[in-house]
This record gives sequence, structure tokens and C-alpha cells, in this order.
Amino acid sequence: MGEGLGFYKEYVAGMNAGLATVAVGHPFDTVKVKLQKHNTDVEGLRYKNGLHCASRILQTEGVKGLYRGATSSFLGMAFESSLMFGIYSQAKLFLRASLPDDGPRPEIIVPSAMFGGAIISFVLCPTELVKCRMQIQGTDSLVPNFRRYTSPLECAVQTVKNEGVTGIFRGGSATLLRECTGNAVFFTVYEYLRYHIHSRLEGSKLKDGYLVDMGIGVLTGGLGGIACWSAVLPFDVAKTIIQTSPDKATETNPFKVLRSIHKRAGVKGCYAGLGPTIVRAFPANAAAIVAWEFSMKLLGIKRD
Repeated sequence: MGEGLGFYKEYVAGMNAGLATVAVGHPFDTVKVKLQKHNTDVEGLRYKNGLHCASRILQTEGVKGLYRGATSSFLGMAFESSLMFGIYSQAKLFLRASLPDDGPRPEIIVPSAMFGGAIISFVLCPTELVKCRMQIQGTDSLVPNFRRYTSPLECAVQTVKNEGVTGIFRGGSATLLRECTGNAVFFTVYEYLRYHIHSRLEGSKLKDGYLVDMGIGVLTGGLGGIACWSAVLPFDVAKTIIQTSPDKATETNPFKVLRSIHKRAGVKGCYAGLGPTIVRAFPANAAAIVAWEFSMKLLGIKRD
């Protein structure tokens, strides 16, 4: 991969992957967050499903409602993806050392992905707290009228002012669990699928075609995203509840929060927002992988 000072290129490629993810996936994420917040509270279901939620947002706020909180997402995801893909690539290179390049190795992929996930959770936690608090706002009569922030910056400043510096890191444990587990699942699925597809194409004229590479990136990234979010959605639900609660005394242990949700809404409550999450997972992660791989080619980074 990166050689000498060229390692920075992997971080640039990762940043492009993050921007692509937000551009494609943020509207689905807004629907997911609203379902997680409003369909797990004590009043019960407020939206019938993801489509109903999306249509209500469009009716009451227009398209801009689907991109509420996108500013912090673009900033956070650009930095987070830059770190995640860069650290993952460098950690893989370090752990592989002199081992033969004979295919994916879980003892290299999993710790590399989990290490990157742990690092980025400290970046993601505050940016996602701001994003989620912006996303649950709105003018829909079906949901409570939460405090209106005029911008992500105001939201961040008010959170620190009212809850202290630790307040901006509320939900850190749930974020850490989600990122470590999710990235381990994502990169394992992605690497194995990519390896086996390329193995099947070995010796074929199709192997080095740009459209074929893009198709492989779409498939491997999309399926990796679905596997990742299927595994970690309960942690994400807990994170949303913890970060959007106006009560400073809210429980912050993700397992206790999930137990409480399970009592109120059952297993379905722990997977609130599953529909838009899975619908988002394929195109958003496909876009991330295609952007990452294309950026690496442009930057002259050789994949293993």
C-alpha cells in the first residue's frame, strides 16, 4: 500500500469515501434517527414505517428536512473516514509484515478494523450527537416540538454550555461498541468478497476494466454495509436514545438502555429504523468503497 511519505494518500482517499457516504446516505440516516427517537419512547409508535416517516418529512419540511444536520455529517464523516480507511490500511500493512500475500486473513483484518473503529469513535461521538439533535427537530405534528437549534454550531455550543464538555461525548460507549464491531464485520465481508470475485476473474480480460472494478466495489461495499448495520443496529438505537435525551440524568449504559427499550417495544424496538438503515447501507457503503478505490487508483496506491 502506502510507501514512505505516501501513506497520507490513504487518508485522502478515505476522506473522499466519507464525503460520498454522506452525499448518498444522509437522507436515509435522517429517517432512521427519527424512527429510533420517536418509535421507541413511552408514547409508542409515531411513524408507521420508514416510508411514512420520509413522506411526513417531505410534506412538512421539504427535501432540506432530509438533509438536516448534514453539515456536521460532512465534516465528521470526511475526518472520520479519512482516519478509518487510513488507520485500517496502515494497521493491515503493519500486521501483515513479512507474511505471504495469500489472501485475506481474519487475524489481520479484524484487529486492524477494530483499532480504527476505536480511534474514530472519539471523533464520531460529538459530531453524531450534534447531527442527531439536529435531525430530530422538525415541524411534524406527529412528534414533540424539541428545542430548535438554528445551526450545528449553536447545537454544539448549547450542549457544552448546558451539559459541560462531557455532555458532547454522551453516548461514547455505544459509539465505541458500534464502531469496533461494525467495522470488523464490514471489512471482513468486503475483503473476502473482493478477494474471491477477483480470484474468479483471474486471467480474464475483464479483470482490469474500470466498469468491472466499479461493479465489484458496489457489490462488495454494499453487502459489507448491510452485514455491518445488521450486526450493530441495536447499539446505534441505544446511542440515538442516549444522545437525544434532554435529561442530563439519562442512563448512558447502552445495554441498560436496550433492556429498557426491549421492555417497552420488544425486539422490534431494538431494531427501530431497520428499513431505512438497510436501504441506506447498500448505496452509501457502495459509494464509499467505489470512491475509496477510485481515489487510491488516481493517487497511485497499489492494493494488496
